Amino acid sequence: QLTESGGGSVQVGDSLTLSCATSGRTFSSYAVGWFRQVPGKERESVSALSWSDRDTYYADSVKGRFTISRDSAQTKVYLQMNSLKPEDTAIYYCAARLWGTGYDPDSDYQYWGQGTQVTVSS
Repeated sequence: QLTESGGGSVQVGDSLTLSCATSGRTFSSYAVGWFRQVPGKERESVSALSWSDRDTYYADSVKGRFTISRDSAQTKVYLQMNSLKPEDTAIYYCAARLWGTGYDPDSDYQYWGQGTQVTVSS
């Protein structure tokens, strides 16, 4: 089970850190990803970290602003979001895929959280 937290309503240029906690298992051997979805639009991949931590993916729209990481205990994954823009407004989901590369499509992820809302106002 994955549980996201850290969402909220912020102003343009602000920062937020999303957290994703796992229960019942660790993230060891799992790629972890952050996805986001706006109602009426397709879910998009924001960032992902391969199971080995060797590969990291960022969508072009967030490169240089967002950073994905996981803790050493392999129980939490973070998405540090800086310089937030109104177009970052969405529901953010974390997901995990066993032995994932970090470039896997969302359909390959086995575990998903319930999502956390991020709203950026101008």
